[in-house]
Amino acid sequence: MNDDKVEQINELEALSAIYGSEWHEQFEIDNCYYICVGPDVQLSVTLPLDYPSKRPPLYELLAPTLTKEQKAHISREFDEIYRTNCGSPVLFQWIEKLKEIVHLYVKEIKNTTSEEVVKEAEPPTKLLNFNIIHGTTVEDRKSIFQGHTCTIHAAQDVRDVTELLLQNKKISHATHNITAYRITTPNGNILQDCDDDGETHAGGRLLHLLQILNVVNVYVMVSRWYGGIQLGPDRFRHINNAARQVLQEANFIPKKD
Repeated sequence: MNDDKVEQINELEALSAIYGSEWHEQFEIDNCYYICVGPDVQLSVTLPLDYPSKRPPLYELLAPTLTKEQKAHISREFDEIYRTNCGSPVLFQWIEKLKEIVHLYVKEIKNTTSEEVVKEAEPPTKLLNFNIIHGTTVEDRKSIFQGHTCTIHAAQDVRDVTELLLQNKKISHATHNITAYRITTPNGNILQDCDDDGETHAGGRLLHLLQILNVVNVYVMVSRWYGGIQLGPDRFRHINNAARQVLQEANFIPKKD
């Protein structure tokens, strides 16, 4: 058994002991492993035969909620760690650095509160009246779907709520933000519309769901972060499920028993 193989075995045993059930082997690919750092970030690594003596691990970062700039930052940090420790195992340092960076990004997003957004808006008091509910995420094959909803009473509210939601970094970097709404006008008519945001037919299907549920004065946005695997028609089911879920959580429709 060569030195690289011994180093790999020792490193993998250490990682398994440190991270326990968080550390997984991807059995369908030789020498491939992965770990999830939070709900939306997964690091997959493949160990070349000549790692760590001559080559670094090959890696893939699946993180639909991170921007290209954030991913580039992580890549630079990984490269620097390997250069500093050339010839030695680096997976533990990579994972801990990734956790550190992701934690900082999550903290930045949390600190961007709706109150801070309102201070920068014009007029400053307009957006304070929206009680936006963010639903539980729906995940399938690395794609993530999340619904957002609130009560509205005018067409201007639609524009204001959309603007407010898109000031959230995570939401603004979604692959698609599909919207639909229905409003009762003073004369009793229904004002309704939708927006696919590039996901063809998704807006119409979302509006149809609101019609079937017979909800009015309600706005719904469903954000989708594409995970790299095409879902086909299943994506429409997940969009509607995410919408229905957040409507239930906001008590706009009855919850299922």
